[in-house]
Amino acid sequence: MRFKLRQMEVFRAVMLTGSMNGAAKLLFVSQPAVSRLIAHTEQSLGLALFERDRGKLTPTAEALRLFEEVGPLFDEAVRIDELARDLALRPDGALALCSSPSLALNFVPTVVARFLAQYPNVRLKYHTTLLSDMAHELLGRKAELAVSVLPIDHPNLVVEPFATGQMVCIMPTGHALTSRRAVSLAELAAYPLVLYSRSIPFGQLVAAAFQRADVSWHATADIVRAELACALVRAGVGVAIVDEFSVQQAGWPGIEVRPLQESIPLQLSLVRSGFERPSRHVQRFMRLLKDYARARESGGVR
Repeated sequence: MRFKLRQMEVFRAVMLTGSMNGAAKLLFVSQPAVSRLIAHTEQSLGLALFERDRGKLTPTAEALRLFEEVGPLFDEAVRIDELARDLALRPDGALALCSSPSLALNFVPTVVARFLAQYPNVRLKYHTTLLSDMAHELLGRKAELAVSVLPIDHPNLVVEPFATGQMVCIMPTGHALTSRRAVSLAELAAYPLVLYSRSIPFGQLVAAAFQRADVSWHATADIVRAELACALVRAGVGVAIVDEFSVQQAGWPGIEVRPLQESIPLQLSLVRSGFERPSRHVQRFMRLLKDYARARESGGVR
């Protein structure tokens, strides 16, 4: 192997920091040691990785291409290192979980708390990801289980719907529409709108609903995440349509929630790789999540 792991590590550090000195600080070694290793790497590969001009380093096209490959390799190495430490320190193992961003605001954290209360020696690794990235996260083994706010269609994923929901209207406290028990799309369109961008699935759902209702609309602000919509609405920018899970329970102070007269349904799904058997922790978390969803839909959870 001409491009050894240590050489990749030093090369990556130089690319991240932009200098030999910065890489040395990142790796806790001397700057001359970094310079010597980079020079040796260029010689052994037969590639010029950096153009040098009065101490300034500029990556070559070859270096940029290599960096695209080295980054994911080190991400995987870090994952394996964490797994090794978990096996030593946490014999009960770990659970790698991801979810749609809006479900991370109120819905999933409640289940996470219940799971960790029952299994306190499990290390939870939880992050949010967009629907378009879930397949990559699961098939790349960055997550064992995903909780999606909308269905996903992928031949290598196992998708299990487990709960339903609705899009709802949110408005500032004291807004004229707070007197309504339910709000129509036509009524909403008379006010400044904060809406999901049409480039994402939520935005496409909302746009289709306006079209079905034959209502013309214009967005004052385009957003891609529910918390942005909530923050803008609370600041008085306008009214918005978001999924009910992002504003459930205590919700956001200063914001009122009303159902829409025109239904925009949602279907939550559990998603995992079709190439992996679900671990016992995945099965336990799915069971808790389904129990919570059933209690919520029956009115047992607010």
